[in-house]
Formats: sequence, C-alpha cells, structure tokens
Amino acid sequence: MKRSLIRIFFSVVLFASLAAAQEVIPLYAGTPPGSSPETYPEKTYFSSLWNTDVVTNVTKPSLTVFKPSAESRNGTGVVICPGGGFMALSISSEGTDVAKYLAARGMTAFVLKYRLAHTGEDATKEFNALYADRPKFQETVGKIIPLAVGDGLAAMIYVRQHASEWGVSPDRVGIIGFSAGGRVTAGVAFQYTPESRPAFVAPIYAGGDWKNLTVPEDAPPMFIAAATDDSLGLAPVSIALYEKWTGAKKSAELHMYAKGGHGFGMRKHDLPTDHWIDRFADWLELQGWLKK
Repeated sequence: MKRSLIRIFFSVVLFASLAAAQEVIPLYAGTPPGSSPETYPEKTYFSSLWNTDVVTNVTKPSLTVFKPSAESRNGTGVVICPGGGFMALSISSEGTDVAKYLAARGMTAFVLKYRLAHTGEDATKEFNALYADRPKFQETVGKIIPLAVGDGLAAMIYVRQHASEWGVSPDRVGIIGFSAGGRVTAGVAFQYTPESRPAFVAPIYAGGDWKNLTVPEDAPPMFIAAATDDSLGLAPVSIALYEKWTGAKKSAELHMYAKGGHGFGMRKHDLPTDHWIDRFADWLELQGWLKK
C-alpha cells in the first residue's frame, strides 16, 4: 500500500513538472464540436493494471509541445496519438517518451490528448472488463471514435496553420498513433482535407476496419509496426492497411514482429520490438523528414 502511494505521488510530481516545462495548447477555443459541456475533470494517475501512467476523461483536447534544440531542429513536425481503447491514454510509453525520442532527432513533437469515453475510478480496469464483451465495448466507445478522429484532423490543421511559430514547415507535419491512437491516425490518413493533409502517417498496432474506404489519390507514405501475437488480435489490421496502401500503389513500410504483444510502445522487453522506434527513424531518414 505504501509503495503504491509513493508511486502515485511521484507520478503526480512528474506530470506537474512536465506541464510546467512544456507548452500545452488547447485544441479548441470552447466546447469541442460534437460535444456538450462536461463537468467531470481530466484525471492522470499510475495504472497498476497497465503498469504505466495514464490520462482519462479527456473532454478538452490539447497538444503538448516538445521542442528540439535550435541546433538540431529540421523543420519537421509530428502529432503523436497515444492509445488506450478510447477510455484512457497511455501517455508515457505511447506519448511523451516518443516525443522526447523524436525531438532528440530534430523533430518538433505534439502529444495529442483526444476525447475519451467517460470512465470512473480506474478506466484501465473498466477497459479490461468491457473489452471482453465486444458489442458492449463498441456501444461504449462507438460515439467517441469519430470525435477522436476529428481531434486528430483538428490537430493537423492547428499545427500546420501555426507551423512557423515552431520553425516547422506546414508540408512537413506527420502523425503517428498507437492502438486506439493508431485508429485516429489511420482515420486522418483516409479522411484528411488539403488543410489537414499529413506529410506521413504511422499507425502502430492500430485498430479499425478500413476495407470499405478508398485510399486518397495523394496519400502520404505510411509506416506500420505491430506484433503477430498482438493480444487484442489486431495484427490483421496492420496487414490490411499495408495491403490497402500498396494496392493503391502508395509508399508503405510494414514491420510485423513475431513477438511483442500489444502496447509495446517505448517499453523495453528484450525483444526486437524494443527497436521499432529506431526502424521508424530509419524510415523517416529515408523519406527525408530528418534532413534540414
């Protein structure tokens, strides 16, 4: 019990210091489109079930900015969408840790907190119980998914419109997301307008069903990573996205690891999935996004 309280205390201190150190930008001036005003507060805590820090009950989407050094800045920006089943955000291993890695390589990173379903004391416990009943899970998160994708599109528009404020080129802004955040990312990849077009897209162990959607004519290059033994059974989604992109004769790169499970993010498991982010950096270099 004492250890849990200590861990919670340090999580609170960590996020308080992070908020103080990083620029946090509200995505909308008022109530987000499609939502009604909500009174329940956003919550940040350490989930012992997922063994990571999470954010829940997001009703006011925001972007947290991670800036590279002036010397390394290369003019490329990236919106990062953490996962969590649209009920939580795995904010560290699929958010801030990714942002720090990419900022160290000259990119300006924007961690997106998109709208989530309303949950109670522990969203991760609710998710684990609810996901076993797939129809009920879909009923719970079904209405929030289009809003979350809308937040992804709005984030792309915002970063592109304000790109010069961070020394970023509007045509060099991409998006990466994990699991539910990967679904947001793939949604952006299919639904963007000229104002929200990403320079590149990277859905990582994403969910969703895209078979009835058409790949845009000017679709950006796509990077995909997942594990065959994905515990949520989402590996086929990554393969389908790769086949969809290459079938439309668009550039795509797929890394399907034999082992890694679901949600590996920036966690270290002494498996090849530990290095997916390095392969992503290799791909960004190949595409020219790490060059000044």
